[in-house]
Amino acid sequence: MKQSMIILMAIMMATLTACVTINIYFPAAAAEKAADKIIDDVWQLKDGMPVPTNQPAK
Repeated sequence: MKQSMIILMAIMMATLTACVTINIYFPAAAAEKAADKIIDDVWQLKDGMPVPTNQPAK
């Protein structure tokens, strides 16, 4: 019984750590911005338009 409680606590700590890590490294605003950019790129490819490249001004 004591061993199962220790295992349960270890799993809970690992889960909590994983959730905190995701929030620190992947903030919601940055993830949403990246997703919007990917979606825009995909829609441009479907429309037959080339994806613009960032070229320096001449």
